[in-house]
Amino acid sequence: MRLILMAAASALLVAACSPAAEAPSSPPAIEMSETARAQMGEINSARFTMQMPASLADVPAVPPSAVPAGATPAPSNLDPGFNPEPPPAGQTPTEATAPQSARFDAGMVRIQVLLDRAHFSPGVIDGYDGGNVRKAVSAYQEANSLPVNGVAGDALLTRLEQSDASPALVAYVLTAEDVAGPFVDVPRDLEAMSRLQRVGYEAAEEAVAEKFHMDEHLLRTLNPGADFSRAGTEIVVANGGGELTAQVASIEVDVAEGIVRAFDASNQLVAFYPATIGSGDAPAPLGEHTVRGVAFDPTYRYDPARLPSFGQRNHGALDIAAGPNNPVGAVWIALSADTYGIHGAPNPSQVSKTQSHGCIRLTNWDAVELGRAVRPGVPVAIRESSVAQRATGRG
Repeated sequence: MRLILMAAASALLVAACSPAAEAPSSPPAIEMSETARAQMGEINSARFTMQMPASLADVPAVPPSAVPAGATPAPSNLDPGFNPEPPPAGQTPTEATAPQSARFDAGMVRIQVLLDRAHFSPGVIDGYDGGNVRKAVSAYQEANSLPVNGVAGDALLTRLEQSDASPALVAYVLTAEDVAGPFVDVPRDLEAMSRLQRVGYEAAEEAVAEKFHMDEHLLRTLNPGADFSRAGTEIVVANGGGELTAQVASIEVDVAEGIVRAFDASNQLVAFYPATIGSGDAPAPLGEHTVRGVAFDPTYRYDPARLPSFGQRNHGALDIAAGPNNPVGAVWIALSADTYGIHGAPNPSQVSKTQSHGCIRLTNWDAVELGRAVRPGVPVAIRESSVAQRATGRG
């Protein structure tokens, strides 16, 4: 996604992207169910017993019967970076998801949460094996001088626990702000989207899931029967996230692997993110660039005269209001390459699994974390592959 106009409209969304799941100071109006409490205890004490195949190609595909009506099944797991052809402007393909009856892996939830807390982002926390969590595992292994294979095991969980003994899941009481909205039906067409006053969340479940870096299905599964629209309801959430305390001094974008690495001034890796990076028709601008500026909660201007390869061109320029579900999500990190940037995404589960129109797309929470840690002038290297740089010891 390339941006023409941006504006920092509000800091409210940024605050919402930072988990703060502390124990309630007073009893909730509606306590969590015994089922939810039992699942929380089970996951927080779980070991990692799942046998991850050596290759993602051997991960069982989602059966056709589990694909929601109208969704497009992923063709295979042979390439975790598989990118279908980009849809019309403002539209994002729906991928097949795990069957509703499938059981997430408790140990995998713990590993995903601890990786997220360590700033090795697995994308959405969902409790399932997949390309993004394997990327995060590989990056963590490499950064900690472990054998790099992308396959998690109980030894990895033990290593993560030694650095951070925090529980994977915690209790959280929904606040009035969580349920206030306003929630909107977000159209996929940019022209229709331009008529919204704010491109907000579509439901409280979506807002809460994003606040805690979770897949919506996992959130609902952990909280059976919970009313997410009622303040005072106690629920179970992932204990991920947290501020990136290090100052980012340089950024490396690896197009082939679909990842973004952030380094401090001593060239140490401080954050790792899965990313959607360009497409065949609209590739990312390879080369050396710099951060030009950062806008939180940005508006988006689509001008077909300046972006001829993107979207429909039977209308004039469109201004899209700010909000987490607008085309560039929660933050825009402008690059010195005109109209290109690193930005958030309205569909976090799609990150690194679809194509963009030339820009670097992260989950909203990862983009916010990175945006807070960079300053104008920070160098950004966009490379087809960064294998050579990693081989020299960088990161």
